[in-house]
Amino acid sequence: MPQRLPPIAALRALEAAARHLNFTKAADELNVTQSAISHQVRHLEELWGLKLFDRRAGRLALTRNGQALAPLVRAFIEKMTVTLETLQSEALRDPLRVDMLESFAVRWLVPRLGHFHEQHPNIDVWISTSDNPIDFKVEDVDAAIRLGHGNYPGLRTTLLLREHLFPVCSPQLLARIGRPSAPKDLLRYPLLLRRQDPRHPSWEYWFQKVGVGDVTLTEGTRFPDTNMALQAAVDGQGVAMVRSAHVADDIAAGRLVKLFNIPCPSTMAYYLVCPEGRENLPKIAAFREWLSREAAAAQQQYDRLMEGAAK
Repeated sequence: MPQRLPPIAALRALEAAARHLNFTKAADELNVTQSAISHQVRHLEELWGLKLFDRRAGRLALTRNGQALAPLVRAFIEKMTVTLETLQSEALRDPLRVDMLESFAVRWLVPRLGHFHEQHPNIDVWISTSDNPIDFKVEDVDAAIRLGHGNYPGLRTTLLLREHLFPVCSPQLLARIGRPSAPKDLLRYPLLLRRQDPRHPSWEYWFQKVGVGDVTLTEGTRFPDTNMALQAAVDGQGVAMVRSAHVADDIAAGRLVKLFNIPCPSTMAYYLVCPEGRENLPKIAAFREWLSREAAAAQQQYDRLMEGAAK
């Protein structure tokens, strides 16, 4: 027959009395009267139909029933206390939920995120990734980083990064097939292509901007996202068309080589967006200020990359 669950106050009284073997000390610990402890214990005994304590000549002892039940009650109370403290701590920390493109998260934000945690240890950043626009009224997101033209009605928008477009490949590929001397030479190279995505720079767009003319590419491996295409480039499988935010660190580390020093700015930029009226919430303001500083330093790096001679 199912047992009714007793009130938590009765369980606490049993646990304290079993630990102290003294109703008065248990009452002092729980800040109640001695009679209240006695009443709660008697309520449990009646509810369960079991004797829990022997009361003999001013001393208290657990019965066999009490010895079996007291450790279970103590473990339950301790586990519940720890769980409640954890949940309450999480609620007080109020994490910052930020959505962005997966490629930006992997290639740019995550390597820098440790700096934010050092400066703001009490703000937990929860990252989600999506290629689609965020509906802040529906989705549990505080802010988003988007690649676009900056037209986000109803949202507070902060420009982060403007980028340059250029081709890259691995040093191993250049050692194997040689360096191209002009952009048109790349038509003889294995080019790594992306599936149709208006936000990603196409080879056809770059060839047109650097004066090669009308180019239509039909052959070559195609990838669904930037991370795959860049990994293929690092592995020496071909030449990738990239944006500076994705490859600046790989170029600095020597994993990739920028092939031409021909200016070709991207028509899109990265923006931090959040709902109007929420931009000054402390966690969003702290993240925006930190992100703007990191982006400004990165922008200088990207601009120097284009000003310098191709390696």
